[in-house]
Amino acid sequence: MKRLQTGFTLIEISIVLVIIGLILGGALKGQELIKTAKVRSTINQLDGVKAAYYAFQDRYRALPGDYNQALVNLPRPPAGTTIRNGNGNGQVASGGEAGQVWAQLGVAGFLTGAFDGGSATANWTCASNRCLTNSFSGPMMLAFGSEARGTGGSSHELWSGGQLPVNVIAEIDRKIDDGLPRSGTFQVGGSLNSGACATATAYRINLASPQQNCGGVIVGL
Repeated sequence: MKRLQTGFTLIEISIVLVIIGLILGGALKGQELIKTAKVRSTINQLDGVKAAYYAFQDRYRALPGDYNQALVNLPRPPAGTTIRNGNGNGQVASGGEAGQVWAQLGVAGFLTGAFDGGSATANWTCASNRCLTNSFSGPMMLAFGSEARGTGGSSHELWSGGQLPVNVIAEIDRKIDDGLPRSGTFQVGGSLNSGACATATAYRINLASPQQNCGGVIVGL
């Protein structure tokens, strides 16, 4: 007896291809939603730190970290947090004052979290119990300096923290500034893979292997 062999019909193949397309489209859309959520979270965090920084100045008439009456006027710190006076010269210096920024903002009630108050050198590394971290686990920094890649002078700067993919930092720049890495109030960090993250005029998001450890700097606080 001859056995009748049949394959898939064109309609069945079409249905399978449509299903595969829907699955792939859903996965890509999900990744885009995750990226958008992290961008928004990072922007909200930067805005929150700026608000805390200005609120501290309004209440104590001094900069967090630089406050020379911190031991007298700030609330009693929790166990594991050390509060120290700054020198009160109007600049948050790298080192002891930069580490005190987060501790003093936390003790004053302007930030959630406990920070130990230890020294924090103005670079892109800092312990998570000392510096606030972004949604990509990169430690943030607030200090007087010139880390912004396109700015020659010094000012108080808020660093976004590292570990940001280049497409994320580019999107942050587009949403809160001019979208250019070396101009405006938000610029690419100068000492964190800046050449791999951006050229002089654009972020390098079209590379086959884009940089996944970029950082941005808000200037002129």
